[in-house]
Amino acid sequence: MLLYDQVMAATAAIRRVTQQRPLVAIVLGSGLGDLAHEIEQATIIPYVDIPHFARATVSGHAGQLLLGMLEGVPVVAMQGRFHFYEGYSLEVLTLPVRVTRMLGASILLVSNAAGGVNPAYHPGDFMLIRDHISMPGLAGANPLVGPNDERFGPRFPALAHAYDAALRSLARTVADAHPELRLHEGVYTMVAGPSFETSAELRYLRLIGTDAVGMSTVPEVIVARHMGMRVLGISLITNSATGEETAEVTHTEVLEVADAARPKFATLVRGIVKALQ
Repeated sequence: MLLYDQVMAATAAIRRVTQQRPLVAIVLGSGLGDLAHEIEQATIIPYVDIPHFARATVSGHAGQLLLGMLEGVPVVAMQGRFHFYEGYSLEVLTLPVRVTRMLGASILLVSNAAGGVNPAYHPGDFMLIRDHISMPGLAGANPLVGPNDERFGPRFPALAHAYDAALRSLARTVADAHPELRLHEGVYTMVAGPSFETSAELRYLRLIGTDAVGMSTVPEVIVARHMGMRVLGISLITNSATGEETAEVTHTEVLEVADAARPKFATLVRGIVKALQ
């Protein structure tokens, strides 16, 4: 079955449940899924009920799609994402982004939990993604590898300005109104995972310009841009990752920091979405 046919089958299944046309698609990263509870008039569809959707297997990822209203704006939210390290192909893990575009979303707001490679970043801070480095992508793991379907987008999409400058400016304006939000702006590097990086790897990542490191986001962004969506990326810094740490990071620690940051994350995202009206 062609990818296009899979996307359209998933889209049709969702439209049989709700006819809502979202403006914004939101991908909720590790531990940040509770924002979904703030979506009003929500139609909730488990991934298992959507054809060709994979299954979220990682703690902190609920595995359901929500369509409803947030700050008066129609949204579709992924409460849980898929990861390359779970064994899914990049085509499979990015299929939901293509579906949200077919449902009508023209903006992708993608979030993640990330390690702070920049020594100025501290757990609980946020970072607007200005640009990214894809370590898997540089090694050939790109979701656009294979035949290109022009119904989705061009063969060679440009990514020099993948993260929308106007949306980043809007996010900074929202953060400026909330002193409790520490919002940086920097470069996100994706690594494949699932092991956390060695100290030497972290020092290397800093050397090449990394500010925050994580195991997701970039494939979704590439596919969103392939389909002409505007993109805003937000990283929650859950741990220090400068390469000089003496203690080992754990996924439990990541989720604990994400849990503590939930109110601030909700404030930031709600403010951004409200300004899009």
